[in-house]
Amino acid sequence: MQQLPLRLHTYTVAELGDEIRAFLGEAFPGVWVSGEVQRLRPSRNGHLYFELVEKGQGDQIVGKLDAVIWRTDLQRLKKELQTTGQELVEGIEVRCLAGVEFYPPGGRMQLCVRELDALFSLGLLARRRQETLAFLAEAGLLERNRALPLSPVPLRIGLVTSHGSAAFHDFVTTLRDSGYCFEVTLVHAAVQGPLAEREVASALRALARLGVDCAVLVRGGGAKSDLAAFDSRRIAEAIARLPVPVITGLGHEIDRAVADQVAHTALKTPTMVADFLVRRVESADRQLAQVAQRLTRGALDLLRRESERVGEAHERVLATGAMLREERERVDEAARFLAALARQRLARAADRLVRMRATLRAAAPRPLERRARQRRELGQRLARAGRAELRRVDERCAGIQRLLLQLAPERVLQRGYSITRLEDGALLRDPAQASPEARLRTRVAGGELWSRVDATPIVEER
Repeated sequence: MQQLPLRLHTYTVAELGDEIRAFLGEAFPGVWVSGEVQRLRPSRNGHLYFELVEKGQGDQIVGKLDAVIWRTDLQRLKKELQTTGQELVEGIEVRCLAGVEFYPPGGRMQLCVRELDALFSLGLLARRRQETLAFLAEAGLLERNRALPLSPVPLRIGLVTSHGSAAFHDFVTTLRDSGYCFEVTLVHAAVQGPLAEREVASALRALARLGVDCAVLVRGGGAKSDLAAFDSRRIAEAIARLPVPVITGLGHEIDRAVADQVAHTALKTPTMVADFLVRRVESADRQLAQVAQRLTRGALDLLRRESERVGEAHERVLATGAMLREERERVDEAARFLAALARQRLARAADRLVRMRATLRAAAPRPLERRARQRRELGQRLARAGRAELRRVDERCAGIQRLLLQLAPERVLQRGYSITRLEDGALLRDPAQASPEARLRTRVAGGELWSRVDATPIVEER
């Protein structure tokens, strides 16, 4: 058994703690330390506690130190960060000047931060930003989303933002006030803080399965450091690879994040994004109204021209009807004349028969009877001839009437014939009149057809 030196001093816990505090205070009165801020915990007395961590591959924490900024230093450091547009938030990389202290009652060591290097965070963000842009350019992703066509009527919108945030309300209210039937599908995601990068990228990928016309990524204003997540490669890749156009409104008037550079359209605020969509729908609405007016005017002009043509055709039909009536009157007059003539001839024949019968009876009964029989036969032949003549006249009149009816334009069209005109109304009589791509208007019994000549017409030799 080893014997301990008899003169070795035995410390109490408090004494050893004081010794450690004094040693650390002398060894590290002020040291520059860089790391990522995590677990910010403001205290009721105005101090700010947090952890300063270092991450390795796969975001694995390889080092961690407790840190504190006392109230007297905190207000000053916040103002210094604000001059560069930054805030002390979780996930930001900082370089700080701190003393190393040991707190015996709690048995813990911590960094007491006195200064923050504001330019360090900006430089680190700028370097990461350039690395991300170089990667996207090499992968051909910078222009990929911008090359997608944006619907002229983007009514189905996928929205990625924090639910209930000011950005959400500004965007939705502007769309609602437009009066158009926008259909907004919200996928909630944190837009700042350590969860923003993962949740925004996941939300964008979820929109790809929802069949929206475009995706909108918006957030409210904030410090420049709040935009760090939107300079990340994960969000930039998610935007670039989305199969629908992405419109961003990240709430900064000057800074342009990497997400803005890979998006289809980048605007400053959520309200400006909503106004952009409303104006696009309004433009399509106006164009549709103009097309409808042009179609209406064209249809009315066409109806007016066709009505005039129908009126002309009706007049021709009325004229044809008048001709038919005149011919019918002539036929009736001829029939009356023939009937009167036949009756007159029959009456004369009857008189001659009576006289001849009386003469024959006086001369010889048999010849009289024979002659009487002959006269009856002659009268019958005359009657038959008269009736045959009347039938021929009626048939001729009927033929004339049928011919006139057959020659009417409507009957000609009903038999399968058609009238073809060029687009300017000229009558097409020869295939050589129609050039390739010429528009033709063909009238048939049931209406009109439009066609287009798709090849050079073949003209038959005569």
